[in-house]
Amino acid sequence: MKKQIAQEFLKLAAKGHSHEAFRLHVSKDFKHHNVYFKGDADTLMLAMEESAKKNPNKIFTIHHILEEENLVAVHSHIKQTLNDLGIAVVHIFRFESDKIVELWDLGQAVPDKMLNENGMF
Repeated sequence: MKKQIAQEFLKLAAKGHSHEAFRLHVSKDFKHHNVYFKGDADTLMLAMEESAKKNPNKIFTIHHILEEENLVAVHSHIKQTLNDLGIAVVHIFRFESDKIVELWDLGQAVPDKMLNENGMF
């Protein structure tokens, strides 16, 4: 159940529906750890909304979702445009009941040349 909530939250946010994502899935006690924004829900929600407006054709692909107890990790590929190489991202969600209470996100740019023949995904 929590895997589906995390997936829906990210897909809504990527498509520009961050208000709905937060309304449906985020606890009033939410906090996050993205170092580029203040740690509250409203700041992150507005940043997600702005990103979607700036890049309305964003491509968001989930490759793996792991769930253990109250934690869900989502490994995905985000491309701002069709020609963008994108970023590999891992979102880690902490839940209380069926609401997201905490979020960490880590990203690594996809390089144009990779030494590793296995790729990032």
